[in-house]
Amino acid sequence: MNSHEIDYKIVGDDLQFVEIELDPQETVIAEAGGMLYMEEAIAFETKMGDGSQPDAGFLGKLAGAAQRVITGESLFMTHFTNTGQGKRHVAFAAPYPGKIVPVDLDETGGELLCQKDAFLCAALGTHIGVAFSRRLGRGLFGGEGFILQRLSGDGNVFLHAGGTVFERRLANEKLRVDTGCLVAFESTIDYDIERAGNLKSMLFGGEGIFLATLQGTGRVWLQSLPFSRMADRILANAPQHGGKQKGEGSLLKGAMDLLQS
Repeated sequence: MNSHEIDYKIVGDDLQFVEIELDPQETVIAEAGGMLYMEEAIAFETKMGDGSQPDAGFLGKLAGAAQRVITGESLFMTHFTNTGQGKRHVAFAAPYPGKIVPVDLDETGGELLCQKDAFLCAALGTHIGVAFSRRLGRGLFGGEGFILQRLSGDGNVFLHAGGTVFERRLANEKLRVDTGCLVAFESTIDYDIERAGNLKSMLFGGEGIFLATLQGTGRVWLQSLPFSRMADRILANAPQHGGKQKGEGSLLKGAMDLLQS
């Protein structure tokens, strides 16, 4: 199934959203809960699977949806269709501060691999599957880098990443990155998980136990602030005990009062 040809514009800087323009009977698919607004005549329906194989039977759709469960996503996706006569718009918002990355699958050889939580929305006809690290044993301990989504088709897909997004082009090179900082890469890149140095580096280096290694020729997208890193920092600085926690100003004032007494 050929993907629908959709137009779009990305709005905002660090809290972006993408506005999709749909011609009559065009459809865009998205993760549940990502919709920001939709104009009149946009109809939405929750369906099992991505709709890329309309002739597949119930078991086929169930098998495809089961792959999404492996990646931690819902069985269902929301389909937004323009049922009117003219052009209509629907917008999807990023779930946390960062950037929205548009990628034309026609320019990636029809396939893209991305982190399991990077996918935001795509033109109908895009197939969303799952890909595993070849070294399953290491991948089981690779954190975010173990399970990847495989996006295939010939239309536009939209990814979301935290912080600043950097596109790196590899020319028969090898790059090692934190597994959480990897957003997506072209299928021409060889992906693997490797141990992060010796035991001391693994335990005290602060870079995690495993790193993702990317080797070959093609494009790689990296993010400077993965959500997992931001969440860990918030939890580390949250109150550890019950009751009220004084702010820095209150603590400083209390110390000054004590010195003056």
